[in-house]
Amino acid sequence: FSINLGSSLKDLALHFNPRFNESVIVCNSKCCNVWQKEHRDNHFSFFRGSTVKFLIEMLPDKFRVKLPDGHEVVFPNRHSYHNINYMSIIGGFKITSFKL
Repeated sequence: FSINLGSSLKDLALHFNPRFNESVIVCNSKCCNVWQKEHRDNHFSFFRGSTVKFLIEMLPDKFRVKLPDGHEVVFPNRHSYHNINYMSIIGGFKITSFKL
């Protein structure tokens, strides 16, 4: 699955993508529909079919994603986003609760 935050599908501040087939979490950003350099975090705490709760925090200089086991993935706010007005979730991920 992936969670995308930004201003549009073509301009993403954060693309958060746990990849089960690689056991890695990939974060990236997109500007004018062009992907930028990937950030890979090898701490993989997701399991197929499990229920998870995690927190995505947007700070002026970075995004901090706190995983269920307490590990944090940090990704730079490369384009200095102050607001997010686009969100999409792709893949086999079901949201049961969402807070701002």
